[in-house]
Amino acid sequence: MAYTMTRRFDGTVAQAREAIESSLGEEGFGILSEIDIGSTLREKVGEDVGEYEILGACNPPLAFEGVSAERQLGALLPCNVIVYESLADDEEVYIAAVDPVTLLDVADNPDLDDIAIEVKERLERALDDAAA
Repeated sequence: MAYTMTRRFDGTVAQAREAIESSLGEEGFGILSEIDIGSTLREKVGEDVGEYEILGACNPPLAFEGVSAERQLGALLPCNVIVYESLADDEEVYIAAVDPVTLLDVADNPDLDDIAIEVKERLERALDDAAA
């Protein structure tokens, strides 16, 4: 089961991050949290996963609709978007976002279906725009 939507990015991780943040902004998302998991893993466990960043993206009106329909939805928020380089020799860069339709399927709440579809459509547009 695919739980992310992924696009290849022609450029660096820093350029990909700038592009996806801009594209997310156009879709009404802001970045609530940032985790440099690459640095954290190098520091804490001495392992190198390359450049790898997790961005917590939130669209406040849609988040409000979601937590109004399902009070425990906050455990699945914000929507994670990752920017990372592959560990292969080519060091390709990728941008990926959680698939909210797949993620919210576990909630088994039909009130979330339309919200999940709208969030997915917005995230897909942002990914497509950033990767273009």
